Amino acid sequence: MPEAYIYEALRTPRGRGKSQGALYEVKPIDLLSATLNALRQRASIAPGELDDTVIGCVTPIDDQGYNVAKAALLHTGWGEAVSGMQVNRYCASGLEAVNLAAMKVRSGWEGLVLAGGVESMSRIPIGSDGGPLMYDPELITRANSIPQGISADLIATLEGFRREELDAYAYDSHKRAHQAWENGFFDRSIVPIYDRNGLLILGRDEHIRPDTTLEALAQLPPAFESPGRQGFDEMALHQYPTLERIQHPHTAGNSSGIVDGAALVLVGSREKGEALGLKPRARVLSAATVSVDPTLMLTGPAPAARKAMELAGMKTKDIDLWECNEAFASVVLKFQREMKIPESKLNVNGGAIAMGHPLGATGAMLLGTLLDEMERQNKNTGLVTLCVGGGMGVATIIERV
Repeated sequence: MPEAYIYEALRTPRGRGKSQGALYEVKPIDLLSATLNALRQRASIAPGELDDTVIGCVTPIDDQGYNVAKAALLHTGWGEAVSGMQVNRYCASGLEAVNLAAMKVRSGWEGLVLAGGVESMSRIPIGSDGGPLMYDPELITRANSIPQGISADLIATLEGFRREELDAYAYDSHKRAHQAWENGFFDRSIVPIYDRNGLLILGRDEHIRPDTTLEALAQLPPAFESPGRQGFDEMALHQYPTLERIQHPHTAGNSSGIVDGAALVLVGSREKGEALGLKPRARVLSAATVSVDPTLMLTGPAPAARKAMELAGMKTKDIDLWECNEAFASVVLKFQREMKIPESKLNVNGGAIAMGHPLGATGAMLLGTLLDEMERQNKNTGLVTLCVGGGMGVATIIERV
């Protein structure tokens, strides 16, 4: 079976996902176009060399609807040369796109595939597309499906994580992300966004708060206490009757930020890379998806990581660096506790709490961040994983070449 190699990974900066955010004026197809053009220049490939494009997007309507992948390719002038599709596995869509690209290459049917994701949360708010898991009372009741924030609070309650621990993790995320930016750790992969006149709109992640303090974080109100009182706490307690009540330690400060952004990863076979003069940076060792309790919902990273390691014939000690999406602080803390990962190996440059979580793009962004850091530290193996709405998990293991 052919191996799947990663030849390049690029991303835009993350802009605040509000109308006041720097990227609000930028359409999703323009975010993708900027990364497409940057990748074409970086890899020196013609669009006709690509077999397909797979783009993750969680809210595929309006500016992101009707196959945003193909729309962006046409917008960039690549449309006649390469096909495109969009996929949605919620928060792991960007990583799932890369995994699908790797599977296409490993099948031997395609030699070079572009994968990644995009999300403009300022222009298309999360949940705008509706759906039964959000709005169908019958399904929500039958599945005991609660909002993700309540699930995060449920994890914190079950695991005994105190508000102070969650805030401390969030503080460290901001500190690490700020230090990474100041030290130039992200420079290789960032594609600055310019307007039509060539003026810079955004050159670095906008959501980081380097001046935040533990005292400031402690002043923020619980984010999910109110929806909990609307019946979702009761649903959670019905599933976990040993609990007396649900604690609500998550706030806007220790949860992932709402942002805009796009990312791309170039995946191909060794033969195709050699024919085009591309230098492989890593190979995809394994990829895994799992399903977990839809009420607790956000516990997928650990079983997905274990499944990916089993497929690769590896154990925890064999992984040099880890990226677990910081959807909520309790998700990462539980993952770290369950997998027994040292702090020095996990999310070493911060994560979505500091930099934000552009839903469809995050997984591809994390993979690129992981690869850059593996190269910087001269490490060989890395694993990226994300929790997923509805009770799923996705993980991917890569090895430097």
